Amino acid sequence: MTLSVTAIPCLKDNYAWLLRGSDGTVGLCDPGEAGPAVAAVEAAGGRLDWILLTHHHGDHIDGVAGIKARFPDARIAGALADMHRLPALDATLRPGEEFKLGRARAEVIDTPGHTHGHIVFHFPDDRILLAGDTLFSLGCGRPIEGTAEELFQSIQPLKALPDATLICCGHEYTADNARFCLSIEPDNADLQARAAEVEALRAADRPTVPTTLGDERRANVFLRAKDAATFAAYRAAKNAFR
Repeated sequence: MTLSVTAIPCLKDNYAWLLRGSDGTVGLCDPGEAGPAVAAVEAAGGRLDWILLTHHHGDHIDGVAGIKARFPDARIAGALADMHRLPALDATLRPGEEFKLGRARAEVIDTPGHTHGHIVFHFPDDRILLAGDTLFSLGCGRPIEGTAEELFQSIQPLKALPDATLICCGHEYTADNARFCLSIEPDNADLQARAAEVEALRAADRPTVPTTLGDERRANVFLRAKDAATFAAYRAAKNAFR
């Protein structure tokens, strides 16, 4: 493995992600706020090579200008299909292409649903998925520009990744997602255990992510939905859940 990943809490409930390669390469994913991301890069040695963007929402890109002011040589990578809504890109990525972060290799996967043009970055050798707002721990993104059915289809290739894959998502939504999942599968022992773990982590003010895909398969009802209609019903119910 050539890459490590660390959560950077920012804004109210967002995470940016710090990526550090064994060759010294450093990346940031989805910095919604400059201050915490700059501090994390400084603490890691003060080098920043790439900023990776999954989609155009402000809570994922608003830190870019401040980060570029501090690290002007950092380059920006994002989806070609979304470039008109992203900061100026140095690398415009198409689904199915490969992106290199130093020696680390990422697959660019198209995941529309939350937004058109949303992509995720899968580093297969390092078992890391930068999932943006497509897949959360015990949840999934809210379809804003797309449909629930479209999001269901986007999640299927992610569901097929190895169990050990780390799910590095954009938000700390896990406690609320656990409550919803338990309303659907109250007798799921794996879900019960995960909910208890999440409660303890949040009580200690610790992140609940990254999680692993294997754990998500056992407890996340959106990954466990048998078909698109069931997924859409869950998504509609979650939208109204309080």
